Amino acid sequence: MMCATHAAARGGRVLIIDHAKNPGEKIRISGGGRCNFTNIYAGPANFLSANPHFAKSALKRYTQWDFIELVAKHGIPYHEKTLGQLFCDTSAKDIIAMLLAEMRAQKVQLRLKTHICGLKKTDSSFALEVETEGQRQTLTTQNIVVATGGKSIPKMGATGLGYQIAEQFDLPVTETRPALVPLTFTSDLLDRFRSLAGVALDARVTCGKTSFDEAILFTHRGLSGPAILQISSYWREGHTISVNLMPNTDIFEALRRERSKSGRRALGTVLAEYLPKRLASDLAGVSGLSGNLADISDAALAGFCSTITNWEILPNGSEGYRTAEVTLGGIDTDALNSRDMQSKDIPGLYFIGEVVDVTGWLGGYNFQWAWSSGWAAGTAIAQSGSGRA
Repeated sequence: MMCATHAAARGGRVLIIDHAKNPGEKIRISGGGRCNFTNIYAGPANFLSANPHFAKSALKRYTQWDFIELVAKHGIPYHEKTLGQLFCDTSAKDIIAMLLAEMRAQKVQLRLKTHICGLKKTDSSFALEVETEGQRQTLTTQNIVVATGGKSIPKMGATGLGYQIAEQFDLPVTETRPALVPLTFTSDLLDRFRSLAGVALDARVTCGKTSFDEAILFTHRGLSGPAILQISSYWREGHTISVNLMPNTDIFEALRRERSKSGRRALGTVLAEYLPKRLASDLAGVSGLSGNLADISDAALAGFCSTITNWEILPNGSEGYRTAEVTLGGIDTDALNSRDMQSKDIPGLYFIGEVVDVTGWLGGYNFQWAWSSGWAAGTAIAQSGSGRA
């Protein structure tokens, strides 16, 4: 929708083909129904790609401030949550309505419940065979923009169509995998943490050299929450993650102070003043440190605190595309021009958004990549004078 509006800005004829019943379904469900439409801190450092420089051009030329200006022009009320995340005050449907209004102003056509049956490249154009409610038709166009997203949330209609189109034209596709997704535990860990399902707290989660300080949530399958979703983009099977349950407290010194003041109190009782009660009870229970604080030596206390601040976990997997917010990997950026998102070898073939090997952090970054890459491709099409897409 973003790309189409700009592609038609100079009078071009543009058609959007969507197999869904309604436009912008992933926008509608995003952000708990309020759409985290961008982030005020969005920049290249917030994106993963085999080529970390690829996203710079589009993000620099169409920024978060440009999209915020568009939102303001349409009178959509919004607010900032933590870490620069911007959400609609009322509904994600406001963003969909805004994009549809922009499309109508440029006379963009939208065809829903339409499936692609075939795509061929001719000498000067593309032949696209589509089917709408049982009726087939062949369309001819000078430009094809692939904005199909990844495989995430298949119940919303997500497929691997974009990757299939790339492979048809011999464009390389990097490894794809679920990202921004909860991590799962083996049965032995699950048995221990089943009673903790629903417990949430702020923590620092680390994988390799990357860390995120946000909330984590114990679930009946493993761990979720913003910090876990963020680190899942960096985690790989067979690797451990480290969780610091108290990143902003020197818990060793705190427990020593309590020991000197109230040595008769139990470890779990004191710990519950710093952590959720169920979690504090679990940690104290598996520590093997029974009795009062006064009975625990500095060495034993330091060992216990190490398990709290450097808890090593080996996930056995993730919840997969079913709950993943995005797909990591995609169309190899080496095959695309970073300025206009066009294939270097197939003139008129563009790839934008999540289908490309550019994946943002949690918090509005992936939407900003959609707006920026869509703007880059649409503007290029309009300026080329070919104007049909």
